[in-house]
Amino acid sequence: MADNRKRRTLFDFFLLSTTLVSFCLVPASAQHRRKLKFGVNGEFKILQVADMHFGNGATTRCLDVLPSQKAHCSDLNTTAFMSRVIAAEKPDLIVFTGDNIFGFDVKDAVKSMNAAFAPAIASRIPWVAVLGNHDQESTLTRQELMNHIVKLPNTLSQVNPPEAAHYIDGFGNYNLQIHGASESILQNKSVLNLYFLDSGDYSSVPYMEGYDWVKTSQQFWFDRTSKRLQREYNAKPNPQQGIAPGLAYFHIPLPEFSSFNSKNATKGVRQEGTSSASTNSGFFTTLVNRGDVKSVFVGHDHVNDFCGKLKGLNLCYGGGFGYHAYGKAGWARRARVVVADLNKKRKGNWGDVKSIRTWKRLDDQYLSVIDAQVLWTNSVNGSVVRRL
Repeated sequence: MADNRKRRTLFDFFLLSTTLVSFCLVPASAQHRRKLKFGVNGEFKILQVADMHFGNGATTRCLDVLPSQKAHCSDLNTTAFMSRVIAAEKPDLIVFTGDNIFGFDVKDAVKSMNAAFAPAIASRIPWVAVLGNHDQESTLTRQELMNHIVKLPNTLSQVNPPEAAHYIDGFGNYNLQIHGASESILQNKSVLNLYFLDSGDYSSVPYMEGYDWVKTSQQFWFDRTSKRLQREYNAKPNPQQGIAPGLAYFHIPLPEFSSFNSKNATKGVRQEGTSSASTNSGFFTTLVNRGDVKSVFVGHDHVNDFCGKLKGLNLCYGGGFGYHAYGKAGWARRARVVVADLNKKRKGNWGDVKSIRTWKRLDDQYLSVIDAQVLWTNSVNGSVVRRL
């Protein structure tokens, strides 16, 4: 945990929220035209923030922290951690994977959402969000929450894809294309595709209790989008071979996450069960059959932070980020970082994606980096993957 003496005061919190309101005057249309691309260093870095569970700011107390931390710990520790990790990693994109607020304890969903996302907005780094199962338990519905999120500054979030809005389930299904590096032959072609899906909250089917799942309509949209992106990747100009790799982000884990424990996971630990839907919607099979998504990233189960590989697909937890979320005293809150690296071509130009790596940052004194691993490598060129 960050040093409590350095946490924001109530006045700081008020100023941050006030500044955010002024930011909201920025037209959403201008934000959505922003083009994401790999940097001049041939990297694209994503910061995943899972389960902030933001409440009402300084008055909201922390859960599952050490006795020495309780007196001065609040939502502001979550805010401080996010500011620290953004400054340390300088990501190209920040992804919030649901339970951004903890609805049951929130008095005003708009104010809490604004405060939860404030460090990302202040950083001016592009960011996106999907919803979890607790976001809508306050004063706004899931649709109203996404309608608000897409109007915030610097976000690339969407309520739903325009071409599928008339049939798709949920709110917050969309994809982002990450183009090749500037001045490279792939600068106008997406070489990495990101998929964001609304995994819902709770089952609405009477005989199926428990959590929700990714529906057939969402899988249909994903399948069509993936195929379209593949055609574009293989088309002129500069046609590429194979499929551009992809990453998928949503909140509730797939049932297949239960295949792993602390021993057979590639990295990380399991400290609780997998709270997935009671039915298997088949989305894992859909992802494997398409073949472009190399890793899935979820939240929901706060004290699980492992990655496991099944049928060529990495299944990764982000690990609990927020202090008003349940956790484990003495087990630091954490964030997951993912980096995609490009192949270096002759004459110094950047090509397609060579590898995808990940690690986690802990909210301790040193913002410790743990569990660095390579999730996927493009074996076509036989390149050696750079280490962290």
